[in-house]
Amino acid sequence: QVPLVESGGGLVQPGGSLRLSCTGPGFTSRQNDIGWFRQAPGKERVGIICRNGRDGSIYYDESVKGRFTFSWDDAANTATLQMNNLRPEDAATYYCAAAWDAPNYGNGMQFLCRRPNAFNAWGQGTQVTVSS
Repeated sequence: QVPLVESGGGLVQPGGSLRLSCTGPGFTSRQNDIGWFRQAPGKERVGIICRNGRDGSIYYDESVKGRFTFSWDDAANTATLQMNNLRPEDAATYYCAAAWDAPNYGNGMQFLCRRPNAFNAWGQGTQVTVSS
């Protein structure tokens, strides 16, 4: 059974928008910390958004701040990543992940985003291509 499943990737022109969703049994509690990561070909996987499941604080990497928005739907057990004003450099495989028992970083979720190994459940990834 796949812990998490992402959907919503695809091809979009620069300036366009995409909405990614992530759900699955890997979300074991509404207090899971949730991360969105991306990996471009030949590059490391990078955490771009991490949400503290306990207090709701969200870290946005500077590369996506103001353009990407994280949301969580308790009823649907689904995390959503709204991506606007997409740029060619946003092209990557996007992954969602859940951390079940990471330390509580409070308002310092950038530290969790730098620790992919702290996440217990991952999706298989969804491809985002930004090209004219």
